[in-house]
Amino acid sequence: MRDDETSTPAANLALRQSGSAHEEQDSTKKPRRKASIRASNETHLLACAEAVFAERGFEGASTALIAERAGLPKANLHYYFPTKLSLYWRVLDDLFEEWNAAADTFDASDDPVEAIGGYVRAKMELSRRRPLGSKVWANEIISGATHMQDILLKRVKPWMESRVTLIERWVAEGLLAPVEPRTLLFMIWATTQHYADFEAQIRALAGKRALSAASFETTTEEVVKMILRASGARSPGK
Repeated sequence: MRDDETSTPAANLALRQSGSAHEEQDSTKKPRRKASIRASNETHLLACAEAVFAERGFEGASTALIAERAGLPKANLHYYFPTKLSLYWRVLDDLFEEWNAAADTFDASDDPVEAIGGYVRAKMELSRRRPLGSKVWANEIISGATHMQDILLKRVKPWMESRVTLIERWVAEGLLAPVEPRTLLFMIWATTQHYADFEAQIRALAGKRALSAASFETTTEEVVKMILRASGARSPGK
């Protein structure tokens, strides 16, 4: 007698249900796998684009150069980003999101020493970890910010104005010296981003190939102390 002749209707139903479950799992895994591959490819392309834009600026960069840096055919790059401009915008947008996240300390603490100190540390860490991105942003601003007016006016400006209101309140409460809020923010940006944008100058004048992790941490704390002293920041109740 064959094995299948001993099968019962209930057993057959169980097998069919098991097969259906496996098919359903496979069908859900495939979109997830495709999404993961797409995200990985986009991340790789964005990193390569960031490097090329930092080296050559928007005008000097090309999708051919970026594809070559990524080790992919140009057609593959255009599958994810149809134009050089769309890729450039994505790089700038990604940079803003990182810098915006660095400002979370302003929302996490109502102590200006903690809030401003944490913000400076986060911005310094971004300069250490992502210097090419800072150069892309700086080059775009120096060139007139032609391609990022929307980011500046619709995203950076509202963010800055909310922090201006907070800094003004700290000044009124005596927790900060009577500083002009925008000047303080510009000073923080200029100081922290200097360690990315002028990295070559720092290396040359310091006589080092690059700041070690320990040196960078020491420098970061010096920058924090200077900015807190300059702003007259103090904690509530002290």
